[in-house]
Amino acid sequence: MHPSGEQHLLEHGSLRAVVTQVGASLRSLTDDGRDLVVPFGADEVRPVFRGAVLAPWPNRVVDGRWRADGVGSASGVEQQLALTEPARGHALHGLLAWAPFTRTGTGGDEDGATLQLAARVWPQAGYPFAVDVVVGYALSDVGLTTTVTGTGAGDDPAPWGCAAHPYLTTGSGRVDDWTAHADAASYLEALGERMLPGQVRPVAGTHRDLRGGRPLAGVELDDALTDVRADPEDGLAHVGVVGPDGLGSEVVWDPAVLPWVQVHTADRPEPDLDRAGLAVEPMTCPPDALNSGTGLVRLARGESASATWTIRPLRRA
Repeated sequence: MHPSGEQHLLEHGSLRAVVTQVGASLRSLTDDGRDLVVPFGADEVRPVFRGAVLAPWPNRVVDGRWRADGVGSASGVEQQLALTEPARGHALHGLLAWAPFTRTGTGGDEDGATLQLAARVWPQAGYPFAVDVVVGYALSDVGLTTTVTGTGAGDDPAPWGCAAHPYLTTGSGRVDDWTAHADAASYLEALGERMLPGQVRPVAGTHRDLRGGRPLAGVELDDALTDVRADPEDGLAHVGVVGPDGLGSEVVWDPAVLPWVQVHTADRPEPDLDRAGLAVEPMTCPPDALNSGTGLVRLARGESASATWTIRPLRRA
């Protein structure tokens, strides 16, 4: 038995993806054998949330405490989530990163291959709501497209947000060898060692300004960027990395649906993890959204919200 459960293989043309049962996680994605995301092994416990789907909230809930506003029996009641980021004392990355997902559909033809996985967020301490979550993967000429849909499944409207957590790579070298691009004009302050959310500030004049491309050598990032500009040609946000050889990978998405992106240079104490890839996490809402309410939706029974992103190769011109 693999630590990440059942392994689901998708293949199309030069592209190959492996998605795991645990966390509906993207374990690997390659283009003609070149890694587009930093992979983890089939017999390895997934490190640092690589490739996990983050729901029903992304990023952090400060102190794990929040109060649900609105209608329903939980309104006005202070909630206490388990502190899953103990070093900083926060609740991190939702409730499904280690949950088993059930395969509910697969398919494939000359246009690509598809996979559908499902899990339920059950009412529990700190989150007394029920949400059915479906994660769809589609591998095609475009790249690997992921769609996450949450549907309210309980009597009380469920606060909802979601995100991706891939670590992009060019297929060779490490973060310091690459250039990153992100057309985002603002960032959310992360104050102190606990990274408490502060004010939204302009990226101009800071190391967070990735507009037009920025070499990452010596640059440390762990920031929620926003005011993301869509490319006028396709209407999508583009955030990615490119190596000296012109090869790379990027995530593209609709910034009207996912107006935030956490960008992290994976600065870690472990030598094998340190700066191995650039985390690019498009998010429907910012850090601590359960408290601020920014970007949250509330899903009554039968109501749904979806978000889609695509990881694709950047090839030489």
